[in-house]
Amino acid sequence: MINSAPNYLASRAVIVIAMGFLALALTYSARAVLGLAMPIWENELGWSRVSVSNVAAIALLIMAIIAPLSGVMLDRKGLRFTLLFGLVAVCAACIVVSLATNFWILLIGFGVIGGVGFGIVATHVVAAAVARVYPGHVGFASGIATSGSTAGQFLIVPIVAVLLTSFSWRWGFAGLAIGTALLIPLVWLIPDDKQNSEDKAVASPDLPGNNWKTDLSKLATSRVFHLLFWSYLICGYTTSGVIETHLLPYASSSGFEPVPSATAYGLLSAVNFIGMIGVGWLADRMNRPLLLGCIYIIRGLAFLMLLNVGASYETLLLFAVVFGAVDYSTVPVTTSLVASHLGLRVVGLVMGLLTAGHQIGAAIGASLGGYFFARYSTYDLVWTSSIALAIIAGTLVFLLKDKPEYSSLDVVAE
Repeated sequence: MINSAPNYLASRAVIVIAMGFLALALTYSARAVLGLAMPIWENELGWSRVSVSNVAAIALLIMAIIAPLSGVMLDRKGLRFTLLFGLVAVCAACIVVSLATNFWILLIGFGVIGGVGFGIVATHVVAAAVARVYPGHVGFASGIATSGSTAGQFLIVPIVAVLLTSFSWRWGFAGLAIGTALLIPLVWLIPDDKQNSEDKAVASPDLPGNNWKTDLSKLATSRVFHLLFWSYLICGYTTSGVIETHLLPYASSSGFEPVPSATAYGLLSAVNFIGMIGVGWLADRMNRPLLLGCIYIIRGLAFLMLLNVGASYETLLLFAVVFGAVDYSTVPVTTSLVASHLGLRVVGLVMGLLTAGHQIGAAIGASLGGYFFARYSTYDLVWTSSIALAIIAGTLVFLLKDKPEYSSLDVVAE
């Protein structure tokens, strides 16, 4: 009986990590397939790259609106309810896109319905949930859980690429809908947070009830929050905005076929998977602002390779390896900093707000990428701007101080 509580908490943490991993794997694969289908739609249906890029931008803007709300939903309803709601939306989006006969159906399916689902089943939700059930090693545990966002892509995206080239793009989205539908019943394995109020009391003793207005007012004057927010906005521009939306179309415009292009993207995701876990482990053991700043700087330098890809598939693969190592690896470090600097109680809200900024940056990157290519027939301006912005993001986080202790106190203005 003495060990029953620790054993229960350990098993609960494993379930949360596993289900978060699987949900992110399918959801982020669905997001990535838009870039794979973009050249096909352009050739077969006449949907311009600018138009499809704007669909991605709309989805990202809706995700930005949804992100803080999903953080609050997690804080109040728990992970099980949140993932169920989000996965149903993702499944519905994939079904609608697979049946699309005109551009407006694509806009509603991927841009609106998908934007809602993607904003809920997101790394900030999973990372915040993990931070609560595994507060002692936030970096490593959240790194494992959120690495699902990339692990699924290096397995699922190449499979979808085969479906797109061998059958039809409709089968690709239909397959994602089926996979998501199969996962939904498994979400019920996650313990109901309402049944675990004692655990919450242990995690956050002596805390007043949630008052999001008070929390927001404190965050508005927090130096730590602003440094993390603006660097994370830039993070969105340089990852989800320009890479997730435009890397595959860029590979296509460079002369690479869909399967080799998807293979390069899969390699990026595979390295990303390793990078997230490795960086999560490091986040529990070294100066986190230094680690996060170096990630941004290396990411910026990686874009130099995209400026020199030409017809060299080897250079594209090299970029995939270098960029993959520093792609989503910002998530576990940022989550760890939020937990220690701003408090576990508000980690859902704060990560939601940071993710909103991330998606705003991503929407700008996605939209500008399509605009620059349509105007200049090249992505050079996209890659050049990403270099400069990533260096700025690194400089911002270097201004943070490392604070190793994990606090359960209310957010404070720093």
